[in-house]
Amino acid sequence: MLRKCLAAGATIVLGLLASGVAGGAPLKILGFDDSSCQAWFKSKDDPEQRKQYIAWARGFLSGHNYANQSQQVTDLSSGTVELYIERFCRDKPTARFIDAPYRMSDQYSGRDAPISK
Repeated sequence: MLRKCLAAGATIVLGLLASGVAGGAPLKILGFDDSSCQAWFKSKDDPEQRKQYIAWARGFLSGHNYANQSQQVTDLSSGTVELYIERFCRDKPTARFIDAPYRMSDQYSGRDAPISK
């Protein structure tokens, strides 16, 4: 029985390594069909869409805090998040608005540098 469990575990690990999941897999961002700054600008006239974007950003920042507990982002209001994304997209109109929370985590965590692996 133990031998079967070890063999199954080894098979799973080898499968993960072969598929690239363990160590070095590309980052998958779960977000929106259109994550461009242009979509952000258009959401100004759709309060429900804008709320979803801000909630996603706050969730991203919470995930950052969970993963980087020694360099947490301080508590930020929805208004602060919205203003940051607005300024980010105004400065970089061809960027993705979902990149703004990355930069917020850089700035507001005290790290003041991009996240590194």
